[in-house]
Amino acid sequence: MQLERIAIIIGKTLAVVVILLWSLFPIFFIISSSFKPGGDIFAVPPKWLFLPTFDHYVTLWRSWTIFFQGLWNSTIVTIGAASIAVIASTCAGYVYSRSSSRFLNTSLVFLIAVRLIPPIVVTLPLFPIINNLGLADTHFVLSVLYATFFVSLGTVLMRTFIDQIPRELDEAASMDGATLPVILWKVITPLAAPGILAVAVFVVVFAWNEFLFAFIFTSTRAKTAPLVISEMIGSIEGVDWGVLFAASTVQLLPVLIFVMAMNRYLVAGLTSGATKG
Repeated sequence: MQLERIAIIIGKTLAVVVILLWSLFPIFFIISSSFKPGGDIFAVPPKWLFLPTFDHYVTLWRSWTIFFQGLWNSTIVTIGAASIAVIASTCAGYVYSRSSSRFLNTSLVFLIAVRLIPPIVVTLPLFPIINNLGLADTHFVLSVLYATFFVSLGTVLMRTFIDQIPRELDEAASMDGATLPVILWKVITPLAAPGILAVAVFVVVFAWNEFLFAFIFTSTRAKTAPLVISEMIGSIEGVDWGVLFAASTVQLLPVLIFVMAMNRYLVAGLTSGATKG
């Protein structure tokens, strides 16, 4: 029994190590390569010890100013998408939690089914409509598209959280004269904060890294950072891998720091919404 227990512990440890290496090595490779001299990035055998250089970041700053404009566009779109998705998901989740009908139950199944549709299927028919409305290449259209893509998942998640909030609190607030918007803002939102944070994290990660919608619906004014990075790969002058890895590092760090900062709230939110009591 003792040997079996030790074998299980060793097996679990090895599994965790393999998963960590699989997940973290690409990030380590990108970040470390951004500080390597150009000739050492793809050296065989790999050079793990090297003298760091900031030349790639200097070149990125001087030659690719459009990349930093793309970062600003990504920030605007991400904040807009997260705000829209959180508000819409909270309101919809409240309706699904507090009301029950055949129509609502059917529509909830539809919301889940929509997430299974490949984004390209929705994107192509939307392009001529958005173009004719004059909304192409704007921050607004990307924010709405990103939010719409995650409202279905956000609604299901928020419904789970709001189900944990006793209906008696709504009734007590209503008897005190609170209107529905006041109940949502003063009663539901504070108690469902972990779920709201979870939805926000999902939307931020998706919107910050999304490429397909940005590629189709933007060209110059609202071009996001992933699009600029793709232009670096397709540059007619050849790929400067050091600058490319530097740009990838700069684009990666904000969302990585955000997820790490929100990690405990995200885990707490997901686990608390998974139980009743």
